[in-house]
Amino acid sequence: MRTRPSPRSPRHRRTRTRPAIRLTAGFLAAAALLVSACSSGNSSPSVGGRVEAALAELPRATPSALARYYDQRLRWRDCGVPGFQCATMRAPLDYDKPDAGDVRLAVARKKATGKGEPLGSLLVNPGGPGGSAVEYLQQYAGVGYPAQVRARYDMVAVDPRGVARSEPVECLDGRQMDAYTQTDTTPDDARERDALVAADRKFAESCGARSARLLRHVSTVEAARDMDILRAVLGDRKLNYVGASYGTLLGATYAGLFPGRVGRIVLDGAMDPSLDARRLNLDQTAGFETAFRAFAKDCVRHSDCPLGGRGTTPAQVGDHLQAFFRKLDAHPIPAGDADGRRLGEALATTAVIASMYDEGSWEQLREALTSAMKENDGSGLLSLSDSYYERDADGRYSNLMMANAAVNCLDLPPAFSGPEDVEKALPAFEKASPVFGPGLAWAALNCTYWPVRATGEPHRIAAKGAAPIVVVGTVRDPATPYRWARSLAAQLSSARLLTYDGDGHTAYGRGSACIDTAIDAYLLHGTPPPPGKRCS
Repeated sequence: MRTRPSPRSPRHRRTRTRPAIRLTAGFLAAAALLVSACSSGNSSPSVGGRVEAALAELPRATPSALARYYDQRLRWRDCGVPGFQCATMRAPLDYDKPDAGDVRLAVARKKATGKGEPLGSLLVNPGGPGGSAVEYLQQYAGVGYPAQVRARYDMVAVDPRGVARSEPVECLDGRQMDAYTQTDTTPDDARERDALVAADRKFAESCGARSARLLRHVSTVEAARDMDILRAVLGDRKLNYVGASYGTLLGATYAGLFPGRVGRIVLDGAMDPSLDARRLNLDQTAGFETAFRAFAKDCVRHSDCPLGGRGTTPAQVGDHLQAFFRKLDAHPIPAGDADGRRLGEALATTAVIASMYDEGSWEQLREALTSAMKENDGSGLLSLSDSYYERDADGRYSNLMMANAAVNCLDLPPAFSGPEDVEKALPAFEKASPVFGPGLAWAALNCTYWPVRATGEPHRIAAKGAAPIVVVGTVRDPATPYRWARSLAAQLSSARLLTYDGDGHTAYGRGSACIDTAIDAYLLHGTPPPPGKRCS
């Protein structure tokens, strides 16, 4: 499953949505639409069970076999984006066998722009897994973070291994991805169920065939170790970091591996590493239901809401949306697509879920639903879905969904052992979300057929001895439920939980002066928010 890259600030939002969540993906790629964790047949404990395993700290001394990586010098060059520099960093493909070859990672930075004592580097990651941190830096963080933060820090990003510019995982081509994203994830009979399983198998097999070298080495632990090499190469004694959505798992993992090298770390839209894949998917399903109910209450206040008027309950709004999805399942509608795609249930569901990440998208969703439901025009919903999948007008997809699956399926054993296992779990998912539950349950099947066995497992992260870490949770976050932030903050020995009583995915830079002031004070002065700090 996946979380999407975190939404951009309203002042700098681009027209794309997408996993920031995050970041999750096409409904099918629902592993996509959900957070980081595909699962294994016999998922760790039972649903909701916790494990006692804890992430172990690595030795403080750098192993001699890794010295050549820690001692390398980056050759900075112009990126083609004013104000930014780019470089390529080497890391071992396999940390257990450093002599087995390298992986090349894309790095970008924007030097501190103002006066005052320099604070070193601030590494940023938008989530996913699979979101491009370099793109996030160049299009948002490097120009949209508060001026006082950019004045004191060199803003830095690295695309994690297997992502975007860093030797990307490759699987299906554009036409094959079109077919995959349209696969019905609410099968009504054995034929449709077999088609869904076949689509998941084809996706997994294509990743295994085209990215065999990388698939065993794109885990979150390996990406976190890459971040420590980058810290050293940049000349920083400690790591300063802001991670959103899946980026919180990456940052927390770093803290667990290298607690003595923790500088100022912000984990916004936190994930809970102690949960197994099925529990993560189930919690996120409930999170999307919470977000949908908030959207439903807002929608019926507007005269253009196609799902009901004033007095219509969220449950009734959900019933109306489900009825619309059923119509699309039987009869997809025109979407004005140059490649002939029509809007069916899978793409429409992805469009709605994508809009739950940011309440700023609700107006656009209302308009798109109105066009589809009243004018038989699916172009607006198709555009939202394409944005979520990062599909361009020429039918090309970024590698977001492919990297997402590769990381998730390596980090945790699969949520389900097969279709029969999904069917047994459907009542729990339907209870969590009558609107999205069945589709999200079936979407979590994708890692079941993954060509590489998972190397990770659910675990706690304590990071004993680390400097204060700020964990941020949004009360009605659809992709990373607030309970995850509370759990991660309880696990980390030095965490301070900062709560945003609001909607949408993540909190920093999204309109709350209270949240932004607290995080800026921490990044600039090292002062974490007081215990129990709550903002709206």
